[in-house]
Amino acid sequence: MLSKENNETLTRTGPDTPMGKLFRRYWIPAMISTELPKPNCTPVRTKLLGEELLAFRDSEGKVGLIDEFCPHRKVSLYFARNEECGIRCVYHGWKFDVNGDCVDMPSEPPSSNFKHKVKIKSYPCRERGGVIWTYMGPEELMPELPELEWNLVPDSHRYMTRKIQYNNYFQAIEGGLDSSHISFLHRGAGGQGFMGLKKKAESQVANYLTQDTAPKFEVEKMDYGMLVGANRHAEKGSLYWRITQFLMPWYTMIPPYEDTPRGAHAWVPMDDENVYTWNINWNPARPLTDHEMKVLKSGRGIHMELIPGTLRAKQNKENDYLIDRELQASGQSFTGIHGIQAQDSAVQETQGRIADRTQERLGSSDAAIIAARRMMLKAAHDLEEGKTPPALSPETHRVRSASVVLPEGVPFQIGAKEVLALTEEDYVREAELDKETVQTDSMQNAK
Repeated sequence: MLSKENNETLTRTGPDTPMGKLFRRYWIPAMISTELPKPNCTPVRTKLLGEELLAFRDSEGKVGLIDEFCPHRKVSLYFARNEECGIRCVYHGWKFDVNGDCVDMPSEPPSSNFKHKVKIKSYPCRERGGVIWTYMGPEELMPELPELEWNLVPDSHRYMTRKIQYNNYFQAIEGGLDSSHISFLHRGAGGQGFMGLKKKAESQVANYLTQDTAPKFEVEKMDYGMLVGANRHAEKGSLYWRITQFLMPWYTMIPPYEDTPRGAHAWVPMDDENVYTWNINWNPARPLTDHEMKVLKSGRGIHMELIPGTLRAKQNKENDYLIDRELQASGQSFTGIHGIQAQDSAVQETQGRIADRTQERLGSSDAAIIAARRMMLKAAHDLEEGKTPPALSPETHRVRSASVVLPEGVPFQIGAKEVLALTEEDYVREAELDKETVQTDSMQNAK
């Protein structure tokens, strides 16, 4: 249970809110690079932290993120002409570059210097690892990009999608931290085993999750956020640990199974009532196989099939996520809903646009959720007191999630230490691969 005041603080993300000010101190994954596929392509409307914005790629391949509305008469620049290194309003021809400077104002006399007095709101952008990043905070406090492993590997090692989910961002984060629901929500068809594991390994994991449905949680605060361990009984004298990472300000990392692709989410607030759900799978050591790509694109895992031309899922609240009641009744699927992400969306969206946490009843399985709320509220409060937000140093994000079986009595932080951290060797290798990718991207953008 959370007080109404704290729930308001936690869920509101506009420019003048405590949480909104906190989020603006971090680099934000704004969109996937392929959404702006080539120079002078169609601009894209987007909304971040309650601000209505427009993204465009100019003639040189540079990305601009500006206020959607022209400062002249507040016309949407979505209808503008993207030409000659700028976006030109179709109403009176005012033109702006990626920095927000007005570079042409043909509706004014040639002798006028008015254009030099006009500027549109703009945010700096960088591209890396298939992501267009933006920073919406004070320029003098801009950090470096976070060193998230999935954003450093080559494109062939990664599959990434995003969609709009119709609820507040923190409901999604809570779902990402809740290892308890795995035993129920994702049980059966469309849930566990979606990557086609070896039968023995798949059976073992399923047994751990179904035979012990009340995991015991341990939460440790880290410099990057939180480390969450949830243990279940395994073979005699041992425990099965699902170890989840929460990285500030909105990233969760999913415990992997064997050699299946690793998984992560970014839960980026669109506004107070909607969130961009980023879904990422990657393998740090090798390209994803054709079989893995086929499964990832099928909607059986953390990705969903979208309505063409939109970020809206085909399975949605209006059609009850295409629930199959016969499948549910058969016992083959606990929910009757196809796909892990669809199952998550169903429970998170139906909590309401902003969940009323004053009415909830929390148990021991909610330990990570309680800790995350406290951590986020403290970070927002500390910023108001003039303290620096946590996890701004890029190297703090050099971590992994894990699932391991350990002897009883062995702390998971110790038993899984080697698999939870990116080694310096891993980081150097991926940084070199990233340089190659950036160079390739730059060459492509220049074409």
